[in-house]
Amino acid sequence: MFAEFVKRYQSWHDRNQDIAALPWLLFVVLAIMTVATGGRFLRAHNITNLLAQMPELGLLSLAMMVPMVTAGINLSIISSANLTAVIMALFLKGVFPQGAGGGTTIIIIVGAIALGMIVSIVLGLLNGFLVGYVEVPAVLTTLGTMILYEGITLAITRGFVISSMPEAYLLIGNARILGLPIHMIIFLVVALVMAIIFHRRPYGRHLFFVGSNPTATAYSGVNVRRVLLKTYVISSVLAGIAAVVMLARFNSANARQGSSLLLSTVLICMLGGTDPFGGFGKVLGLVMAMVILQAVTNGLNLLGVRSFATVAIWGAMLVGVIAYRYYQHQKWERKRKQLQRARMQQ
Repeated sequence: MFAEFVKRYQSWHDRNQDIAALPWLLFVVLAIMTVATGGRFLRAHNITNLLAQMPELGLLSLAMMVPMVTAGINLSIISSANLTAVIMALFLKGVFPQGAGGGTTIIIIVGAIALGMIVSIVLGLLNGFLVGYVEVPAVLTTLGTMILYEGITLAITRGFVISSMPEAYLLIGNARILGLPIHMIIFLVVALVMAIIFHRRPYGRHLFFVGSNPTATAYSGVNVRRVLLKTYVISSVLAGIAAVVMLARFNSANARQGSSLLLSTVLICMLGGTDPFGGFGKVLGLVMAMVILQAVTNGLNLLGVRSFATVAIWGAMLVGVIAYRYYQHQKWERKRKQLQRARMQQ
């Protein structure tokens, strides 16, 4: 039985070399944090808090991962999520009647979520059109729309926080089904759907092709512009789903909610094996990287490390991961050129 396990692990390791070290890294992080905190890290209350913080970060990381697979980036995920959350909050507060019955409550909540998804699609269409059809570099496009969306949100809220959502809506961020928080179930379902899209659907294959070589992909008959448009729409919708969760969890919405999470999403994607040069990314790697980062953050909080020091540690980790990914990319490029020269000599 053990030999079969080793064989299966070796096969998985060979097929997933970019993320093969993550299970061991996770084990090391958990062990270090457990010892450093004197066992407080593994207490049930702390584990519950750790799990509760993951879904919105995981959803935003998925939103970042999709364009990164195409060698792009979406810097506007936080500002688009906040704009979506603010519009949903205004709808809920303006429409929700006092003493509403169960049927009316469900209709209004579904309507608010549907409105949020429509807003997310519109915001994604703008990003996708500029990147795919106008061919503005993704970093410039999404930097501009990040400022635009934040400005619109500030104009709507005038800098104030919109709070006190209906109790029924807050169940999304607080209730449980079979012992699992609803927002965790939402994240797991979305992650599973994205894994299926990436590895089982034609769009997923096109996504990786565009990230690897957009010119060759275009010559093969794939509409690269349409793929990029879909990519940024999906990214924005994922940010919109994160907005649904964040609004329910925090019971408030404003223009700068979760602004520190942007760095975290980039770090999680790259630590999870997503190639910033495009063409590679796995949802499983992203999930493991998210757990590792959350474990480090949670452990540092228990040790009394201040939040700004934690951000500095994230930055140092990001620089290290970027350097490692760049080294890997250059190594693969050298191997590819060597193979090409060997074939030409034959």
